[in-house]
Order: sequence, then C-alpha cells, then structure tokens
Amino acid sequence: MRSLLYIIAVILVIGWAIGLFAYSAGGVIYILLVLAAISFLLGLIRGDTVA
Repeated sequence: MRSLLYIIAVILVIGWAIGLFAYSAGGVIYILLVLAAISFLLGLIRGDTVA
C-alpha cells in the first residue's frame, strides 16, 4: 500500500507539472497538486517510511 500511494503521488505531481507548463487548464492543475499532497501526507500519517 505504501508504494502505491507514492506512485500515485508521483503520477499526480508529474501530471500537475505537465499541466502547469504545457496547458492552461485552470483549476484542474491545482486539484492535481492537492491530490498529490494528500496522498503523500496519507503515507506519512500511516507511518510509511521512504526507503
């Protein structure tokens, strides 16, 4: 479960970066960033350590 959360966070951050630099998608960019931050924080709260 730990690695899945980090994979999702990385994918969302990459999507956010692409959206930020390549497209003018409005609020969708910030939603992706918030989702990535939430999944990263969930990993930290659950006590998962980054190896």
